[in-house]
Amino acid sequence: MTAAGTPPAAGPKPAPTRDELRAHLVRTMIAGGVATPRQNNLLHYRRMAAGHPYYQFGLELKPSWTEQSVLEMMVERCGVDPDPRHIYGDDTIDPEITLDTLEAMGERIGAAARRRENVVLATGHPATLTPLYQAVARALADAGCRVLTPAAGWTYEVEVGYGGLDLRRLVYAEPGVAMLEGDDHRTHHTHDPHPMEAMLRELADSASEGSPEAKPDFWPDLAIADHGWAGAAGQAGIDTVGFADCNDPALFAGAAEGKIDVVVPLDDGIAPPHYAPLTAYILDHAGLHPAS
Repeated sequence: MTAAGTPPAAGPKPAPTRDELRAHLVRTMIAGGVATPRQNNLLHYRRMAAGHPYYQFGLELKPSWTEQSVLEMMVERCGVDPDPRHIYGDDTIDPEITLDTLEAMGERIGAAARRRENVVLATGHPATLTPLYQAVARALADAGCRVLTPAAGWTYEVEVGYGGLDLRRLVYAEPGVAMLEGDDHRTHHTHDPHPMEAMLRELADSASEGSPEAKPDFWPDLAIADHGWAGAAGQAGIDTVGFADCNDPALFAGAAEGKIDVVVPLDDGIAPPHYAPLTAYILDHAGLHPAS
């Protein structure tokens, strides 16, 4: 008890051990047996291999990918069921791969903190992953990194329903996590690379207004993202670490081609509180602590 007779404020929970986090991943179905339908996975693998832009996430992938080679790559990098005869039902994510890549992500984020790098953070899953990104952004800002927030308010139209159009606006959740908002003032899921491309255009334009030597002051050293936000950053040559579900093969293919540094396989549609142990694990491996 304190002198005033009140209990001291509780500090942040310690990061879980690897074994504890593995159990949590499996229990919450973030990894292990996941609820993502196998038939949806295979459809997306086929469309990515066919070069469908929506499934490329802004990456210019090699044309040699086939549905079979995508499946084989996803077995290796994500841990989906290797049996090509498994075409219906649920699929799997190997929790050991999730743990290994969470550790690699943490190490890269830790390097960014030590070097006080410029960082961009963005998510196409604002309803579930925003708190994770916010915690990482706060920890990096506290470590002296510059969290960049370019192109705030930039808009474009997306197709909705049967030929309709809706406006999407680039907004930031404090202290600098990019996401999309609609005219309904709600955040929206997206696979699109266009918002990250707009962010990078604005940064490049800002640099060009000064001397050529000014560009490093504006340009991101690291992107922490998912979906098309990550794909566009990786395609632009920025060190990129991110998250992807087992039905989103493009980022894993980008990693296989050397354009994405780290991809953490996980179910990205789980309730936000379940990602808190992952957040603590990342920050622990980064040598950082959650901001108060």
